[in-house]
Amino acid sequence: MNQHRSGKIQMQISLVVLIWASLTFSQEGVPLFSKDFTPEEFAKRRSAVYDAIGANALAVLQGAPGPVGYVRFRQSNEFYYLCGIEVPHAYLLLDGAQRRASLYLPHRNEGRERSEGKMLSAEDAELVKQLSGIDAVFATEMLGEHLARLAHTAAKHTLFTPFSPAEGFATSRDLALRAISDMANDPWDGRPSREGHFVDLLRRRFPHFEINNLTPILDQLRLIKSPAEIALIRRATQLSGWALMEGMRSTKPGLFEYELDAMAKFVYYRNGAQGEAYYSLIASAGNAWYPHYNAGKRQMQDGDFLLMDFAPDVGYYMSDVTRMWPVNGKFNAWQRELYDFYLGCYQAILKAIRPGVTAAAIKQEASKIMEDILKQAKFSKPHYEKAAREFVESYRAAAGNPETYMGHWVGMATHDVGTHTGPLQPGMVFTIEPALRVPEEKIYIRLEDVIIITETGKEILSDFVPMDRAGIEKIMMEKGILETYAPAQLTSK
Repeated sequence: MNQHRSGKIQMQISLVVLIWASLTFSQEGVPLFSKDFTPEEFAKRRSAVYDAIGANALAVLQGAPGPVGYVRFRQSNEFYYLCGIEVPHAYLLLDGAQRRASLYLPHRNEGRERSEGKMLSAEDAELVKQLSGIDAVFATEMLGEHLARLAHTAAKHTLFTPFSPAEGFATSRDLALRAISDMANDPWDGRPSREGHFVDLLRRRFPHFEINNLTPILDQLRLIKSPAEIALIRRATQLSGWALMEGMRSTKPGLFEYELDAMAKFVYYRNGAQGEAYYSLIASAGNAWYPHYNAGKRQMQDGDFLLMDFAPDVGYYMSDVTRMWPVNGKFNAWQRELYDFYLGCYQAILKAIRPGVTAAAIKQEASKIMEDILKQAKFSKPHYEKAAREFVESYRAAAGNPETYMGHWVGMATHDVGTHTGPLQPGMVFTIEPALRVPEEKIYIRLEDVIIITETGKEILSDFVPMDRAGIEKIMMEKGILETYAPAQLTSK
């Protein structure tokens, strides 16, 4: 008994020494594991996966590869969601029968560590388990051996893995799928996706397994956000809002669109963001007609109407907020006319959102208010009235579709995953972004806010960012960052 206790104490001392040694050789003040989520929250997510795949199945996930070039590593959303480990070329194996998680890491690269700092490796098995709550840690090359053994166990003939492309830096699934399509359509490329290649390897090396898609399971888990997730989305939205308001202050005729991009990135990174959620959509005048215009090269002119849609990545969680304002600081006649009509309709949608009702019911309620707004509106041009009428009719038609949705989900991706057409539930986070289009003049008006469904109603995370004309014009009178920091005058010498 005493020997057993002595051995246990010695093991604990050894573990403390190991942790101390690892921290000593890590970058100063840089955590080796997530500070945004507890190991218990990651374990809860893995437990939900065990429940979903059942006791007779396994799941394996491939982490993100090392980046190309001088780029900071960012783990894929799916992998980070289940374990929080930020190491390139890592793998995670989940055993539904034992409800056990095994992590597979590359071996230590001492040369790289001397250059870049500490990175968790297979040699840090005990430390990784201590930090993350993962059950077991092995070297990457052991994954094949372990799968081979499990393939011969009759009770475990189903293997789940994600089929959809992984979401990485500034990537939502729609754009990841587009990239794969572009490669496939290029006759001089034609590479499969990394996920497709991995699935193919599993099928060829382990024909005993029935390979099933883990993506739908993960998508549904990510649909409802925990309080810790919402805290990060709230922070990302706060930074997005600060940048938008700073954009209002700084905008003046003669400014280039890219200068607002630079200003926003300063706000994000200065306040702890790890990146951008997506490329900035800063579109003046006719550029706003293209919803994802991102070139940012136009010099803005007096009389232009400006759209700014931009948000950061904060701890693997995103936001998505849009505002529009006049470049010269004052709404002109046509801007007032169309913007006021649009804003009234937009606020009618926000007002109707609540838990326990479907998107179709919300749209039906909002469309009735929109029709009243349309009846009372006065338009100076026939095609303005035509555009307004088509906007309302389109929204009313969408209300008649039981499969309609409010906008898009927001979470680990800007266009987050998950399928749901039933009543809205607490913990769901999404945006609305209806657009008013006047094709005759290439006018495009859109606002966008981030909304959380709560137990008793909703919270509009971005409602501190002015959207009314008076609020926008007032803030545009204030001094902005770009007035203080003028662009450098470059010379040819």
